[in-house]
Amino acid sequence: MSAHHQETAPFIERLIFNNRLVVLLLFAAITLFMAFQASQVRPVTSFDKMIPLQHPWIANMIEHRDDMANLGNSIRIAVAIKDGDIFSTEYMETLKRVNDEVFFLPGVDRANLRSLWTPNVRWTEVTEYGFDGGPVADKPAYLTEEDLEDLRVNILKSGEIGRLVANNFKSTIIEVPLQESYPNPENQGELIQLDYGEFSRLLEEKIRSEFQGENPNISIHIIGFAKKVGDLIEGIVKVVMYFGIALLITFVLLLIFTRCLKSSLITLACSVIAVVWQMGLLHTLGYGLDPYSILVPFLVFAIGISHGVQIINAMSIESITADGAYTAARRAFRSLYIPGMVALVSDGVGFATLLLIEIEVIRELGIAASVGVGVIILTNLVLLPVLMSYIGISKSAVERNRDLNSRPQRLWRGLSGFAHPAVAPISVVIAVVAFAFGIYHGQKVEIGDLDPGAPELHADSRYNMDNDFIIRNYSTSSDVLVVMVSTPPEMCSAYETMEAIDQLEWRMANLSGVQSAVSLVTVAKQVIMGNNEGSLKWQALSRNQDNLNTAISRAPEGMFNAACSLAPVMVFLNDHKAETLKRVTAEVEAFAEEYNNENLQFKLAAGNAGIEAATNVVIEKSQIKMLITVYVVVILMCLATFRSIPAVLCIIIPLALTSVLANALMAFLGIGVKVATLPVIALGVGIGVDYGIYIYSRLETYLRQGLPLQDAYYETLKTTGKAVTFTGFTLAIGVATWIFSDIKFQADMGILLTFMFLWNMFGALWLLPALARFLVRPEKIRS
Repeated sequence: MSAHHQETAPFIERLIFNNRLVVLLLFAAITLFMAFQASQVRPVTSFDKMIPLQHPWIANMIEHRDDMANLGNSIRIAVAIKDGDIFSTEYMETLKRVNDEVFFLPGVDRANLRSLWTPNVRWTEVTEYGFDGGPVADKPAYLTEEDLEDLRVNILKSGEIGRLVANNFKSTIIEVPLQESYPNPENQGELIQLDYGEFSRLLEEKIRSEFQGENPNISIHIIGFAKKVGDLIEGIVKVVMYFGIALLITFVLLLIFTRCLKSSLITLACSVIAVVWQMGLLHTLGYGLDPYSILVPFLVFAIGISHGVQIINAMSIESITADGAYTAARRAFRSLYIPGMVALVSDGVGFATLLLIEIEVIRELGIAASVGVGVIILTNLVLLPVLMSYIGISKSAVERNRDLNSRPQRLWRGLSGFAHPAVAPISVVIAVVAFAFGIYHGQKVEIGDLDPGAPELHADSRYNMDNDFIIRNYSTSSDVLVVMVSTPPEMCSAYETMEAIDQLEWRMANLSGVQSAVSLVTVAKQVIMGNNEGSLKWQALSRNQDNLNTAISRAPEGMFNAACSLAPVMVFLNDHKAETLKRVTAEVEAFAEEYNNENLQFKLAAGNAGIEAATNVVIEKSQIKMLITVYVVVILMCLATFRSIPAVLCIIIPLALTSVLANALMAFLGIGVKVATLPVIALGVGIGVDYGIYIYSRLETYLRQGLPLQDAYYETLKTTGKAVTFTGFTLAIGVATWIFSDIKFQADMGILLTFMFLWNMFGALWLLPALARFLVRPEKIRS
């Protein structure tokens, strides 16, 4: 390259290429440091990170968390016997040992643990002398038939059948409340954060494997938030295998595309370095990887490859006329650093819109993705061209490109027909029909989970099989919405309070989607009936306050707090589908509006269903705000770059079509908008805009040279179009490997992103030139 051309080159180009050795040494040093930091990254998650802490319902739950030990973060362990029933010495000894093992697991709230072997599970009966009662398991061991018969009688009198004891008497449940942080056994003044991955591993090794292994007649079934997250973390390890597969597939495709081994290896290496930097930066900033953000390194790698291919493709073309690798690298950098920078900044800012969502796990995903994209600006737009300036494209690959450029290329000539005056109107009409189709069917997309059990996992997963076992054998659903009834101290048992709770229970019990409702009132009615010889006529609330106080004194722990200022109403639901949650919470809110006063407050919401309901509300409010923000950001970036509204429309309309059709696809596949799928919207838009930016940037260059639109588009396809096509397929194939993940939400993300990457590519190749035919005036560009 001549001295004159070097002097007139952009400052950033001169800064990088005039100091190549310094750049390489700097990158080497930083990469070594980041590799060490990346090696320290561990899977982490937290109950609080998965929920919208700022939502009023969740704020209510946190305010009263200490008064509802068993209604927050807990697990349920069902210990089942295959042959026989629970009334055997074998079963009761096994249950006792399981109970003791669970009791000493780290993070367990031992004071509130409940099982047949804990003293807080009691029986009550009415005798001629009044009430009698005691612990259900009132013997140290059950060795004789007489002891076991006493146990049967106590269970029948406990009211726990269908809740702690299976309806068929073939299993019982251990309810295990958990502490998000707990005292360090070696230093009581220090709090340790609950490690969900380790806790789940202990459940598998010390509970399920040990007891099922020693006695084939026993089966263990475990459900709850901690177990679900533990299974997701376990699935993370397998995800690494998909990264290896994607790496191999990408390398093969790169080799086919470039026909140059060394440039393929360098492109791959730069993208891997981007992943290492991203992981290292996350650890440096104090973040880890959770089940939702574990896929971000895949995206960073795929985005790195897509931009790296643009550089290699441009350099391959420049190598035909350049006098060496150094000159070709500088020309390639000069032609692509602006559109590449705009595309990557658009990606990063698009991902940053995830910070608008008040759920920490989504915000961390947005941070991880934004950090990764920021790193790609350096590794693929700076490091890659500098490395290629030393290595160059192989002679055989250059000769092949020279040969291809010297003769007509039928594929690109055929695709350039999309810009033809006769074809463009047809494309626009098809796009309008597709928009109408997508908008109509996209309205059917629901917010939240649409499947029973844990929708994050496949229906045949271990967790969902355990959940199905508990649903089939117990009367109480695993989906519980808790309404918190708050009063001044000592007022939870006042007649006015109890009467209002009774009205709420009645309305809930008669609402579609509700199995039953249980509260302090349920117990009080039973006690009052028992005090009156068990007559059903007395199964009602007494207006006498002394009678009510006596009645609630026999309520099990958790029905009201020590100050008698909180009485939770537990509403057991058929499922946690979005429609069910919306219906139930709307009814509770309507009831609260009618009954709330300064001495009585009905507050939503605790329980797993309450948390999901609040999450759904946040997602419903956030999705439109996030989508508008990401599009506004992308539009402004394109406007600042091209300074042309027609250019922006040509880039954005195909992108919008993909978003609309992706919504329709979600409706067809029964995928709801939830924590796992919401980020896909931002990711698909952020990455998808790259295609349009690269194509329009090159098209504009040829239009400035005076070529007619169709000829300009043909030349664009021969250069950038080839790389965009390759990128689209490579990105799609990379994320398509996720479809085989054991974790269902990762498979859902794989399906949606594969569709969005392919459609964004197709939209840029098909619809962009058709829109340009109507919107872009070549003479204005030339001027």
